[in-house]
Amino acid sequence: MQTVLVTGSAGFIGFHLSKLLLEKGFRVVGLDALNDYYEVSLKERRHAMLVQQAQAGDLFVPIIEAVETPGVLQDILSSYNPDYVIHLAAQAGVRYSIDNPRAYLNSNIIGTFELLEAARAHPPRHMLLASTSSAYGANTEMPYQETQKADHQMSFYAATKKSTESMAHSYAHLFDLPVTMFRFFTVYGPWGRPDMAPSKFTKAILEGRAIDVYNHGDMQRDFTYVEDLVEAIRLLMAAVPERPADGRVPEGDSLSPVAPFRVVNIGNSTSVPLTDYIAAIERATGLAAERNLMPMQPGDVPATWADATLLRRLTGYVPQTGIDEGMARFVQWYRDYYKLNEAGHAH
Repeated sequence: MQTVLVTGSAGFIGFHLSKLLLEKGFRVVGLDALNDYYEVSLKERRHAMLVQQAQAGDLFVPIIEAVETPGVLQDILSSYNPDYVIHLAAQAGVRYSIDNPRAYLNSNIIGTFELLEAARAHPPRHMLLASTSSAYGANTEMPYQETQKADHQMSFYAATKKSTESMAHSYAHLFDLPVTMFRFFTVYGPWGRPDMAPSKFTKAILEGRAIDVYNHGDMQRDFTYVEDLVEAIRLLMAAVPERPADGRVPEGDSLSPVAPFRVVNIGNSTSVPLTDYIAAIERATGLAAERNLMPMQPGDVPATWADATLLRRLTGYVPQTGIDEGMARFVQWYRDYYKLNEAGHAH
């Protein structure tokens, strides 16, 4: 049986990925700090569900530690010797990075450094590390392709993620560690983070309050449904990058000429106007949203749009859940979860 270390396993994406891997017969070692950036009860609930799912064979091992704590990842890699490492643990959020940049330095940069050092001592078959579409920063050429230069990050969050790409590349080159970095595009779905637009919008609409709409609604995002995203990650596990023998890289491939290292977009390949997204939530809730139009937030970008050609070439798969279907599932989950939570304890 193969073992996968998933860092950030109590997080939104980490939970969905761990659930999928357990279903596919992997043993999952799940590392999470359960920090209080948002309600810890939601993270605890996700972990509890994974423990319950894996009960039969003790196939989910939860470890409650921070990735940046020295020695933690060394111990885990030497004890469990994972075949694959999928690194999702990070301090997330563009806006919070303006107020609390140190949290991003610690979790994203030092945490990734700790992982790379551990992998150097105990090399897994393939390491897959989460980056972000925010790495494209001020790029305006759409859709974003992995081969584009990405040098002008607009938030400290994006800067830390782009830094981890560079750090991982150097380790891939020096120690022949196969690394795939994936750049996520606006991920949403059941069990989503309370600080993200779907939760904030749905909560406000259900409570009859106005929603804050930035840049007066003139924004577009490549919204990616979480179950599509984790399926893409699972399929990428088998697409292990190899150092090109002659330094030649195929056209359109982001493979490094000097390392077993590649960057891959995971997105829906469609850019949806924010107004259409809000309309999908209105349809799912059956309620009209009152809009509070606001200026653009610092560090934000007006549009994102993924070119997923490379993902399709490597895996034969590309996300395709549309926003109507995705938001209907999200709103259903949201209603059930918070109703259930109100019954159990105050939200």
